[in-house]
Amino acid sequence: MDNEATFDKFKACAVEILNVPGEKVTLEANFANDLDADSLDLVELVMELEEVFSITVDESELEGVETIGQAYELVTSKL
Repeated sequence: MDNEATFDKFKACAVEILNVPGEKVTLEANFANDLDADSLDLVELVMELEEVFSITVDESELEGVETIGQAYELVTSKL
């Protein structure tokens, strides 16, 4: 799967779980400031990403993840 297809899958998960328009889901978008997502939203998103990408993300790995780009890097590092 190429990077664009991977990001499209990632983005689809974020749009569905965070209930935001697709154009807001950019690598620079901040979960709290730009997407109005709280920690519970992030946990739900990670659970969905784990299922979609068949990966496992440890809770400790989420510390400091504040942007879509950081979360995307975390997911792609496990593929």
